[in-house]
Amino acid sequence: MTPVPPRILPSGDTALSVEFGSTIDTDINRRVLSLDRAVAREKIAGIVETVPTYRSLLVHYDPLVIGFDAMSNKLLDLARMPVEAANAVRRWRIPVVYGGSFGIDLDDVARAHQITTDEVIARHTKNDYLVAMIGFTPGFAYLSGLDPSIATPRRESPRTETPAGTISIGGAQACVQCLAAPSGWHLLGRTPVRTFHPKREPVFLLEPGDQINFHAIVASEFEALDRAAERGEPVAELIAS
Repeated sequence: MTPVPPRILPSGDTALSVEFGSTIDTDINRRVLSLDRAVAREKIAGIVETVPTYRSLLVHYDPLVIGFDAMSNKLLDLARMPVEAANAVRRWRIPVVYGGSFGIDLDDVARAHQITTDEVIARHTKNDYLVAMIGFTPGFAYLSGLDPSIATPRRESPRTETPAGTISIGGAQACVQCLAAPSGWHLLGRTPVRTFHPKREPVFLLEPGDQINFHAIVASEFEALDRAAERGEPVAELIAS
């Protein structure tokens, strides 16, 4: 399939969005992340910040340094270049306690797909996930790569609060949720990993383009790992970079 040409959308008077499509698609997301890397490499004067999403790159810029038309042309030139893979991909191994009070929707997801809870866990942990974007709340990592056989429509009634560290799925997406927050996704488990920690360097553990693999741990391991994470230890294992 021929890729959709990128297009520019204004976002107020100090930002614009480079859009590559309208769906959640791994190839589209790779184009977004490739452009984000190219923009960082080019060091275009006037750019304040870039924010990659599933399908577009939001670019904040100073209009007193560079105008909308000039910025648009520079970004479109970069966006039309061939997609480049990252020089080094960070791969994280993240511990998760599945089910019980840690993952209160695991049983329901298993019943919905007519499989056992152990099979849900096996399918959730077998794939490598791509961090497609960070958003919603600090450190909330949206992941592509969920096994389609356990993709589950979001809850009809969202919860007003779900715990920090929740590992959940919603539709074809998976996530790592750092902070307690409302959610309509299905809670499979929890991780002690803090993807956001304001007193740690780096504050944000995960970045778009990182890869993640989950592995199951028992509930008795959670408390010690949680204390270590609160002290600022990553807890997640960096297995490649």
